[in-house]
Amino acid sequence: MSRYLFVVPPLFGHINPLVGVAAELIARGHEVAWAGHPELVRRLAAADAQVFACDVPSEVDRPAELKGPAALQFLWESFLIPLAEVMADGVRTAISSFEPDVVVADQQAVAGGLMADGLGLPWVTSATTSAELIDPLASMPKVAAWLDGLLNDLRGRIGGGAADPRFSPYGILAFTTRELLGEVEVERDAWLVGPSITQRPAADFPWEWLEPGTLTVLVSLGTANDDAGARFLTAAVDALAQLPVRAIIVDPAAVLAETPSNILVRRHVPQLQLLPHLDAVICHAGHNTVCESLWHGVPLVVAPIRDDQPIVATQVVNAGAGVRLRFTRSTPAHLAKAVEAVLTNPTYRESAARIAHSFQTAGGAQAAAGHLEKLALG
Repeated sequence: MSRYLFVVPPLFGHINPLVGVAAELIARGHEVAWAGHPELVRRLAAADAQVFACDVPSEVDRPAELKGPAALQFLWESFLIPLAEVMADGVRTAISSFEPDVVVADQQAVAGGLMADGLGLPWVTSATTSAELIDPLASMPKVAAWLDGLLNDLRGRIGGGAADPRFSPYGILAFTTRELLGEVEVERDAWLVGPSITQRPAADFPWEWLEPGTLTVLVSLGTANDDAGARFLTAAVDALAQLPVRAIIVDPAAVLAETPSNILVRRHVPQLQLLPHLDAVICHAGHNTVCESLWHGVPLVVAPIRDDQPIVATQVVNAGAGVRLRFTRSTPAHLAKAVEAVLTNPTYRESAARIAHSFQTAGGAQAAAGHLEKLALG
């Protein structure tokens, strides 16, 4: 039996892929603990999960207009670096108390990689998005140097090893496959295990609203884009009202007022349970939403906002599984045309089905657990 410590940020999309991996390790007789936000981890993993509490920084509102390098700068300076600083003590305590054989550190919980490397422990990076695997800063050396400087300064304050905490030299769990990633060069020691899809607890939903035989579309901008979504969601309502479809729009911030009878607005939906009933998904190209949709062979309309989303959107388009729109300039006409394309052109669904097959045969949580077991055995 081996012990595995999962270090995660307080972000749904970064915890969810590891939930299945943790469950698989436990099923194989290993012991698992977490370092992170206890309430969030236990809600997503298990109510009785062993969690070493880590502090989180005060909530930071990122201005909706920030894009590109400005959004990246804000992300690191105002969230990821402060997060690492406040998590460091909790991660140290977790390692000292739990004595793991292997640490699995999310790419955005950089305190995990730093602490494990500094203590000489085997550690693996959890890359919940494939964007970093293709070195997105390769063409921006000044930005890359700036980020290296931030990480060096962080080491000086909290300690840790010399390795880049985003890329473990022991290996990277990459929850994707070549069919979506494309034939780009991946220089890192990445294990392409495919998505780790774990059913989440069922949520309340009016299932009787669905009509068998009627095309159904989901619109979701994820859990971190409430501030940027009002105009886009309004345009989506106007577009979908014109089409012979039923549409479900996820609107956590309640920005929408009245909608036509063919559109259902919900603050939250049980996305995994809904996907088998859907014919298309309109989203922000968040890696989890994209992978969960493609796992079910559902084609996409992607309108990336910032961060890794433009890279993931490019992967979807290059793989033939969807249409890309400009988030800030999408009109009802643009949205209606894109939705019609993915619903009526069979090549999009065929490409989505091809990626689904690659996902379902890559191994997911089982393959990830296998790599972690080998590392623990040395």
